[in-house]
Amino acid sequence: MTPAPDDELVEGLAAGNENAYAALYDRYGAALFRVAVAIVGSREEAEDAVQDVFVALVRAGGRLRAVRNLKAYLFASLRRAAIRRAQQQRRQPLGPVAVSHATPPAEASDAAVRLERALASLPAAQREMVALHVDGGLTFAECAEALGIRPGTAAGRYRYAIEKLRAALKE
Repeated sequence: MTPAPDDELVEGLAAGNENAYAALYDRYGAALFRVAVAIVGSREEAEDAVQDVFVALVRAGGRLRAVRNLKAYLFASLRRAAIRRAQQQRRQPLGPVAVSHATPPAEASDAAVRLERALASLPAAQREMVALHVDGGLTFAECAEALGIRPGTAAGRYRYAIEKLRAALKE
């Protein structure tokens, strides 16, 4: 069985079809989660941000028919949800132990650990661009639409991020 094109999913979502939500999650859920982790730095907050996106989709109902690019719409919604969660997290008083970015498992290779550190050292806008393009699988045009910037700016952010990652990994 071939997956439904995004236009068919939009119609199903707008009509409140549960199968459309399931198909949407199957198609984009993992990528949404990976990008959310890159933005908020916490698996738990990332899960909540993805859930926020799906709740917003349910609430949007028939307004979803106006969506031209479902993938860009989803990642733009995710970005807003993740940023909201990150801001809420910053406002909460810190407990006895502050949690930082997830640490890689003990069996992770040295290269993976170095890459994770290099990614964490990127400016937020560049890290977000890498996450959208690599983890989210968005084109530069889709990234630009999700971020509200020009495609050339998206490509530039990505290029600068890759240059910084290469330099960090050479060290």
